Amino acid sequence: MKGFDFEEERIKQELTRLNAKRVLLQMPEGLKPEAPRIAKIVEKTGAVAIISADPCYGACDVATSEAESLGADLIIHFGHAKMLKHEKVPTLYVEARATLTVEAAVVAAVPLLTEYKKVGLSTTVQHVQTLDVVREILVRAGKVIEVGDAGRLPYAGQVVGCDFSNAKSVAANVDAFLFVGGGKFHALGVALATGKPTVIADPYGGIAYSVGAEVQKILKQRYASIEEASRGKTFGVLVSLKLGQKRLEEALAIKESAEKMGKTACLFAVREIQPDVLVEFPTVDAYVNTACPRISLDDASRFKKPVLTIQEFKVISGESSWENLLKGGLFEN
Repeated sequence: MKGFDFEEERIKQELTRLNAKRVLLQMPEGLKPEAPRIAKIVEKTGAVAIISADPCYGACDVATSEAESLGADLIIHFGHAKMLKHEKVPTLYVEARATLTVEAAVVAAVPLLTEYKKVGLSTTVQHVQTLDVVREILVRAGKVIEVGDAGRLPYAGQVVGCDFSNAKSVAANVDAFLFVGGGKFHALGVALATGKPTVIADPYGGIAYSVGAEVQKILKQRYASIEEASRGKTFGVLVSLKLGQKRLEEALAIKESAEKMGKTACLFAVREIQPDVLVEFPTVDAYVNTACPRISLDDASRFKKPVLTIQEFKVISGESSWENLLKGGLFEN
């Protein structure tokens, strides 16, 4: 696949060094077309390659249980930087850095940043190597640049779908953010996590655009979900079975908080939070999602009942407020 570095030589060297015999390949949707080709490279080293066909939502979603059940002695996880501190199965991370240039998209973004003097930069792991170039272009355009490094992610300026700590660490110092990368997913997260205007510089199309309208649409929907959930009597608290998303202690605390409010609360263990899973429980009025918050924010229209984030539930319990969410409190610090 053109545009990404799959580090084939490094893969072969690591497989030889580790003497891996059975390898599970895990890729997010956009990279999956390359899986059969990578499998052949793995097999040339003498190992058996197995491709995970299941969805992969990020570095928090490493296919550990699948590898264990298949007897794999190594996972090669593509498209993300390491997030989990402890791995039950040895895991090789191939970040799949983008090889295309970003200059045209960043230049296209400059007119959209006219109103903003201080600009924060954010991107995914695919483009972190370009941030120095991006900074230079914007400085020449008269901008003051901030790149956050909260220490929770491997690279300064990096964001992932549920962790915007780097952006939040500089949000108070900037007027707006420029996100470098394709699609709206991460840029919407930056805007919702910081409460700041966010512009996308998309190097895949060489274009730039704002996500302001989409942000307002999401916020209106979230307000409606909180209002509807606040009238509910029975809450389901969702506990993910994915290793990087399992937050049982937080779920237990939410259950206790809901019961103190006079609500009925039940814990639900779930691997994939999907509408057809939750529809089986018609007596539940609303859910609190302790797994990836993006399920609540991005997939809301697919669910028949409100599915709140932890922070949104705190508005109902009185621990937070809608005003705090508007200031960038939709994601935990």
